[in-house]
Amino acid sequence: MDINTPVPTIYGKDFEKHGEMWKTQIAELRTKFQGAIEEVRFPREYPTDVPILYVKKESVIAVLDHLRSAPGFEYGFLADLTATDEEIDPRFEVVYNLLSHGNMARIRVKTRVSEGQEVPTATTLWMAANWPEREVYDMFGITFSGHPHMRRILMDDRWVGHPLRKDYALRGYQLFPDTPPPKPELLEKSDR
Repeated sequence: MDINTPVPTIYGKDFEKHGEMWKTQIAELRTKFQGAIEEVRFPREYPTDVPILYVKKESVIAVLDHLRSAPGFEYGFLADLTATDEEIDPRFEVVYNLLSHGNMARIRVKTRVSEGQEVPTATTLWMAANWPEREVYDMFGITFSGHPHMRRILMDDRWVGHPLRKDYALRGYQLFPDTPPPKPELLEKSDR
């Protein structure tokens, strides 16, 4: 498959429907945020179904906020937040998949993160980012600064390592024969 073969999507021909709008939006973002946009990967130029914006981690919240609320953008729904381990430096990419309910268009924002660096939390924009950020922390070891309750969510607190890193042992079993006692502070009713 070459890059001119449309990538199938559940909405059909996204490039034909949204291509001009995406070009206009990206031009506006480049003007407003200048050096914060490191790279843009556009459908038909890269094998992708939606534009991918690579944003410096220091500016990712400002760009996400603009995409979320600025007139003509309104990507108000955080459909997914995840990460990938690229095994190069910077090692990780944190991925934000956004959807505009107004025009049923999607856009993807990525920020590159080196080992040990933090990314600002998106919970200031979407409370729905709370658990996906904790999942990324648990599986990859990426910390989100300003997160209201950064702790493991999937793996046992005693677990060593982060299972979705590419250097994690395929047979990295860790068995815990006992159940730890409950932590009273986690049993209290809270807004977390």
